[in-house]
Amino acid sequence: MSNKKYIEFIKAQVDDLKNIGFLSKINIVESSVSSKSIIDGKEVIFLCSNNYLGLANHPEMIKAAKDFAEKYGAGIPAGRGVITMSIILELEKKLAEFKGEESALCYPTGYTANIGAIWSLMSEGDTIVSDELNHASIIDGCRLARGTNRIVYGHLDMDDLETKMKNSVKARSKTKTMIITDSVFSMDGDICKLPEMIEIAEKYDAFIFLDEAHASGVLGKTGKGTVEHYNAYGKVEVQMGTLSKAIGTLGGYVAGSEELYYYLHRRSRPFYFSTGFPHPAVCGATLKALEIIRREPERIERLWNNTRYFKKELENLGFNIGISQTPITPIIIGSPEKAQTLSRLLYEKEGIFVQAFSYPIVPKGADRIRTIVNANHTREELDYVLGSLENLGKDLEII
Repeated sequence: MSNKKYIEFIKAQVDDLKNIGFLSKINIVESSVSSKSIIDGKEVIFLCSNNYLGLANHPEMIKAAKDFAEKYGAGIPAGRGVITMSIILELEKKLAEFKGEESALCYPTGYTANIGAIWSLMSEGDTIVSDELNHASIIDGCRLARGTNRIVYGHLDMDDLETKMKNSVKARSKTKTMIITDSVFSMDGDICKLPEMIEIAEKYDAFIFLDEAHASGVLGKTGKGTVEHYNAYGKVEVQMGTLSKAIGTLGGYVAGSEELYYYLHRRSRPFYFSTGFPHPAVCGATLKALEIIRREPERIERLWNNTRYFKKELENLGFNIGISQTPITPIIIGSPEKAQTLSRLLYEKEGIFVQAFSYPIVPKGADRIRTIVNANHTREELDYVLGSLENLGKDLEII
């Protein structure tokens, strides 16, 4: 017989999730993810995918995945503390080159890369200084680093960052300090102020941990990310990246010095005690993705041309797009009901899939739909979306 306290706990938690809208229907994709996809049996314009460069269904990547699976099998049935594959080492070498670092270590996901590296790098008495809008994986990694001093600074507020670094100098004098931030913030689409952070880190003897999830493949002339964007090579100690966004596959990695690679290989528990990653198909597809990004810089150009056009037209229509600087473009509405209604009507009436977000994911009064254009969206698709947004925006008295 089931435990009564357990049943009461689960029921109360589910009721709370229902009340705040966290148990809304999850839509099902029934095709590859591109500018258009089949969702719940219906072809729609997909306007919120992380597939920035349109690589997730690239035929060369699909072929590479098949070829590597046929040659090396479906997986690696052992932990990487015991054995590895030559293709994994090749992938890590290419990821390190992509990020301009000596080495890169692959993890099962970007989430485990963050918690695995943060937790391992910080010891009791150390200090973590974190942007208040950092991703949940950063927050959880900081929580796992028990015994550390955790300081939060105002979002992109470099004066606040410096003040808190200055005020904690004495407490930090005998331990190490990490400044950690998202490169691109996933809800607002703004970019971290890396040059100012580097100056503060050098001034107060700290090192920088940079989460490149939404920056790799997007920022920089050749898509290498925030360090390329700001020409800050050699000034960032740790770069974390994901493969499941612009790269279009699966997994995460941490890039940095050769010493960092060997340290995490032996001391990062989420790495050492995970098994079977990255499997051969992922290695093949990811290696091909890095090759395509290198040889087809026009993909990044198309992404940014679409981004600039879409933002400009949204502003011309009178929508509030906040402070976005990247393809992540929120349309801030301020009412949870209107945000949900706009998302629903775009899907049901116009064949456009885009998600709505409300508190607690975003602050109260900052309810929004979050759009993300990609390199494969055509001008005709974007114009259709803009027309639909204009009509529904007027009907709902958003504009």
